[in-house]
Amino acid sequence: MKLTHLGHAAVLLEVADLRILVDPGNMSDAWHGLKDLDAIFVTHLHPDHIDMKWLPALLEANPAAKLYVEPQVDQAYDLPGAIVFDAETSVEFSGVHVDAVGGLHAVIHRDIPRIGNVGFVVSAEGEPRFFHPGDSLKSIPQGVDVLAIPAYAPWAAMKKTIDFTRAVYADFGFLIHEGLLNERGWDLVFERLAAMSPAKLIDMRDGNTVEFK
Repeated sequence: MKLTHLGHAAVLLEVADLRILVDPGNMSDAWHGLKDLDAIFVTHLHPDHIDMKWLPALLEANPAAKLYVEPQVDQAYDLPGAIVFDAETSVEFSGVHVDAVGGLHAVIHRDIPRIGNVGFVVSAEGEPRFFHPGDSLKSIPQGVDVLAIPAYAPWAAMKKTIDFTRAVYADFGFLIHEGLLNERGWDLVFERLAAMSPAKLIDMRDGNTVEFK
């Protein structure tokens, strides 16, 4: 499995000869020119996870790509051909298995209505198992090898992020959802998680592709 962090929540997976993009949002633009995608997954409707200004161009450039979205995404946006992907459901194509977990976005404030959120667990025979949680730390899937860890958000607290990372107990991890952090903030979160969680943390901010075995 090869992973590329394309900024904030956007992650490109290359697994079992497929190219899968998760969360093409508006806090990153490195995904704008991607081609040869087989699937695009969207965890929830917030614009830092789905950028409706640029998504149509991405879909046009990748006409064969299947678009899988959390149910409220389909309700909020005009996305012809989108496949609604509920929590606790799964899909398998070309040797890749994807499970949707969760169902609700993390609480931002008690006065802000909660929306849907599904995390994605991606696996293939002979490949590591990858988990992208979207905007929730509630689901703890088993057997995860590589974890995308939300670094900072209005709904997050470091103590919960540490406990989440410990509970998932992946071999490797890298920070996502860092769009609101400056350099010092990123360093603080990375160093604290590296010291207090079992995962080996990898700095993937440079956009280079990392292969996990």
